[in-house]
Order: sequence, then structure tokens, then C-alpha cells
Amino acid sequence: MSLRTIAIATTAAVIIGAGGYLAGAMIGQSDATETTAETAAPEPAAAPTVVAQLSDTQRQEVEGIVKDYITKNPDFIRDYLLANPEVIRDAIDELQRKQDEAEQVAQVAAIDQNRDLLFSSPRQVVMGNPAGDVTLIEFFDYNCGYCRRAQADMQQLIADDPNLKVVLKEFPVLGDGSIEAAQVSVAVSLIAPDKAADFHDALLAQSGQVNGDVALAVAEGLGLDRDAVKAKMDSPEVKDTITESYVLAQALSLTGTPSYVTSGEVVIGAVGYDALKEKIATARASCSTEVC
Repeated sequence: MSLRTIAIATTAAVIIGAGGYLAGAMIGQSDATETTAETAAPEPAAAPTVVAQLSDTQRQEVEGIVKDYITKNPDFIRDYLLANPEVIRDAIDELQRKQDEAEQVAQVAAIDQNRDLLFSSPRQVVMGNPAGDVTLIEFFDYNCGYCRRAQADMQQLIADDPNLKVVLKEFPVLGDGSIEAAQVSVAVSLIAPDKAADFHDALLAQSGQVNGDVALAVAEGLGLDRDAVKAKMDSPEVKDTITESYVLAQALSLTGTPSYVTSGEVVIGAVGYDALKEKIATARASCSTEVC
């Protein structure tokens, strides 16, 4: 988070605290009593409740008083933060919570808007039970170390859940080698779809950086014609398949691999077997559409 964001969040928290105190003073005072910021101790914790009760006119009046006070007392914010440094932490935490919440809402909307391409696109490899009652989608990169380690979790999930459908989406984000490996992978799925899952497992099991040559060697080791796979790499369908994954990843605000998608949630990172199992259970229990 930038210093500018921190400064904005901090200033807002201080102004809300001061405004809440002043609003409370204005509302709570009797006709014979006047209370000012100069003579009373603020109560920031009560601010949100009090401010929420103000009319637009009262709110504008309070904001004017607060701004005028800060103008006349330029050290107020500095002194307040020195005395209450936890305000910065709390403001940043609240800002992050709101950003995360907004992102989750946007991701769920993106899942609904792209449901067919996510769950039923012909441009994807399916593992597990193709007719399963719940789907787990993985966006991955063959050079992603976390994807390699997480592959054991995926294999265990498939073994333990006979009704789980796993969809694989190529998301090469780690350089030219990853793009080449993804091109080979898509080419394999087009030429020999029955070999696609084995190819996927074998390439993720490689150590070190992979690229087109490494991927072609893996395909050849599975009995495929190297030249035929290589020729297919440059086909429009291979390009369109990878482009489709990029478009979906952008819509879902995915920034890295592995990333997982269920019918109602986006999960970022190699969260482990137990967490994925829980997400699958939640998706299964809450599914209200034909495609889960």
C-alpha cells in the first residue's frame, strides 16, 4: 500500500473521529451549554454511530467545524497520531477489508457472467469425473513451483472425491518458456485428448524451467509424434485457447498461479488440500445452478 493511501486513510480516520466527537457534542448539549473541540476530550470510538445519525445539513456543518479546527490547529493530526498510532493500523486494516470485500463481490459477478466459458468451454482439459456434480477450475503455469507442489493436492482430491470434476486452464504468466509449454499442452489435447491428463501430470513433475523443447520431449515420451505436436503449436485454435484463459483470468482479477475457481468463489494461491476440500464442499452445498 502506498504512503499516499496510508495518508488518506489516516486523515479520514482522524477527521471522522473528530467529526464524531463534535457531532456528539452538538447533539448532546443542552440549550444552556456550549461544548467546543478546544475544551473537551474526543471520543473517536463513538464516531461512526453518531455521525450516521446526522442529516446532510448537520453533517456539512460538522465537517466545516472540523476543517476550520484543523486549519487553525495544523499540528492536530500529527499530535493525534502520535498519541494514537493504532489509528493508522486500524484505518489500513479497514480499507483492506473493504477492498477485499469489493473484489470478492466483483469476482462472484465475473463467475456468473462467464459461467459457460469457465465450466463448459470446449477449450479445456478435464480431469476427474467429467460428469461430476461439482467443478474445481485451476488456472496454472507449468513453471510455477507452487503449482507443482499443489498438484499432489489436486490428485488426492480427485482420488478421494469420485464426483469431482477438475477443469484445467492454461495461464502462462512466467515468461516465454511457460507460453511455449502451454502451446504444446494445448496441441497435445487437440491431437490426443486421451493423453492430455497424463501430459499435464508429467510436465508438472519436471524439475527446473520448462519450455517448448522440454514439453515436446514429454509429449514424445507419451508416444506422440513430436513433429505433429510441434506443427500444431502454431495453429489458431491453440492461440485462441490460451487467449480465452487470459480473458477469463482478467475478468476474475487473477494475478498469479495457481488460482482456483468454484461455482461461487475465487481462491488465490496454493492453499492446500484441506482448504480446497472445504471450498469444494461449500460449492456442492450451495450450488443453485445447473453448472456447478
